[in-house]
Amino acid sequence: MDSIRLTQYAHGGGCACKIPPGELEEAVKHLMGQPNPSVIVGLDDGDDAAAVRVGEQAVLSTADFFTPVVDDAYDFGRIAAANALSDIYAMGGTPVVAINLVGWPRDVLGLDIMAEVLRGGADVGAQANCPVIGGHSIDDPEPKFGMAVTGIADPGKLMRNDAAEAGLPISLTKPLGVGVLNNKHKSTGEVFPQAIEVMTTLNRDASIAAVAAGVKAATDVTGFGLLGHLWKMCRASGVRAEIDSAAVPYIDGARDAAAEGYVSGGTRRNLDWVREHITAADGIGEDELLLLADAQTSGGLLVIGEVPGAPVIGRTLPLDGGAPGISVR
Repeated sequence: MDSIRLTQYAHGGGCACKIPPGELEEAVKHLMGQPNPSVIVGLDDGDDAAAVRVGEQAVLSTADFFTPVVDDAYDFGRIAAANALSDIYAMGGTPVVAINLVGWPRDVLGLDIMAEVLRGGADVGAQANCPVIGGHSIDDPEPKFGMAVTGIADPGKLMRNDAAEAGLPISLTKPLGVGVLNNKHKSTGEVFPQAIEVMTTLNRDASIAAVAAGVKAATDVTGFGLLGHLWKMCRASGVRAEIDSAAVPYIDGARDAAAEGYVSGGTRRNLDWVREHITAADGIGEDELLLLADAQTSGGLLVIGEVPGAPVIGRTLPLDGGAPGISVR
């Protein structure tokens, strides 16, 4: 098993293999605006999870799966599970049950390796106090793993991507850079424990702290990068955002990996998608913007407000007659 490099069995890795955001929005536009009175949060603004009212409670539902982002099967399972659970935490919810989603090339990779992936996912589920019960699997040319997760939340305390208000700080609860480090890992086989640590850390504590602080708007930073997810928040909320690039934290080695050219196609598509909505100050070049658009896997929460211990990386601003967008300085 140690000689198997899972990343070599897939065309992309982690959230960098997502369908580009512009194409995805076009494909699902017919699902928007469903007139069901139980829907609290639907697809209209591309939030992290769906929310429906059941009695006095909001029930949250999400699904996330992807191809291997690391070579180690157990770590792949842990990362994919933490990433799927993150959508519930990003809404201010508590995950209550998860089921596995598996695609596996059973004639190429042994089921003992798949079992290690599942074990990693189950261990993270146990860490989150979220039972992982069953799921669905298919024979697939590429290995894929993730989870469908159900959570609960107080409807009055949901954190949404359409609730950002102007004049508030923007906090980021995990450093950026896993995208370029994962791409370097796929290309060279070099292992980056610091990236694995970031990706397997649950967003639970950050979510609890944000809800306790009265935060109304948040999202998690995953495949569309910080700029992509922040742009979605600005567009949905009718605000502008200003990012202080010097305040944005990065994982050790991320800048070096980017300078060496380990930038994924997904990251470049992210930047292309938001470029017309970005105003960059003098001195902010393409390389810096690519890092801000780096396709993250199991990234942190992007919070409109302050979270204890998390760096403040910018602020929201009123439109003042303009259009939603992001300034980078």
